Amino acid sequence: MRHSLPTIPQFYVTAPQPCPYLAGRMERKLFTALQGDQAEAMNDTLSKQGFRRSQNVLYRPSCADCCACLSARIRVADFKPSRSQRRVMRRNAHLQRHVTSAWATEDQFDLFRRYLDSRHADGGMADMDVFEFAAMVEETPVRTRVLEYLEPKAGSGRGALRAVCLTDVLDDGLSLVYSFFDPEKAGDSLGTYMILDQVALAQKLGLPYVYLGYWVPGSPKMDYKARFAALEVFHQDNWQPLQAPEHYSGTTHPLSVKPIAEQVASLAMPETLSAPVAPGRMQRDP
Repeated sequence: MRHSLPTIPQFYVTAPQPCPYLAGRMERKLFTALQGDQAEAMNDTLSKQGFRRSQNVLYRPSCADCCACLSARIRVADFKPSRSQRRVMRRNAHLQRHVTSAWATEDQFDLFRRYLDSRHADGGMADMDVFEFAAMVEETPVRTRVLEYLEPKAGSGRGALRAVCLTDVLDDGLSLVYSFFDPEKAGDSLGTYMILDQVALAQKLGLPYVYLGYWVPGSPKMDYKARFAALEVFHQDNWQPLQAPEHYSGTTHPLSVKPIAEQVASLAMPETLSAPVAPGRMQRDP
């Protein structure tokens, strides 16, 4: 007997857990599976509505009484690097970009472990082993590329791996899924350099946006994203130019977030898919 995957996307919500960005708050995510022939169309469409991909799942923050997390992207045509960003570009201009398919290597995992141990030893990914790392890189149903940044080496052979970026290719841009770098080279601002290089790559490909993930006003971990020119955020169901952090409400209120069913019903879907469904077993809103 032949079975086919459902064509109508179903959405779920996670149980609340401590927020990794703002102390004293609880986070909750709205998510759906990314699978089947429509995976790329779903990734393209929902990324434009503030969703992010993690392996074969698309998710968006949907906290019960907080809406601080805002999806951010750079308008490539309007981007102008700052003076300090131009210095970062010159400092790292010697690095060689090597683009591969979504395939994990031992070199990547070694760099990933050193990065986590140095900068995120108490984070949610701190215990990831080589198999979980491989799943993060390789379990993707969409167009995903691994961009490696290598030190040049005289003669033949592979240079030292300094940074890695896992990137999705969307129909309107590049989406940075996850990046990490050599902690011994932290002074070279490799995280900033990878974003600048993705902007340059998007320009060459004629893609209008580079998606950076979430920006959270009031979170020191996310301050660096606001330093990029031509940044816009997905706020109140629309993309709009980034304003001063105080413009975005950081206060919690039980009426600040739409009910889950209303959020799901308002989502735009690819034309080839039916309307999304919020299953009955979804956690009830407070």
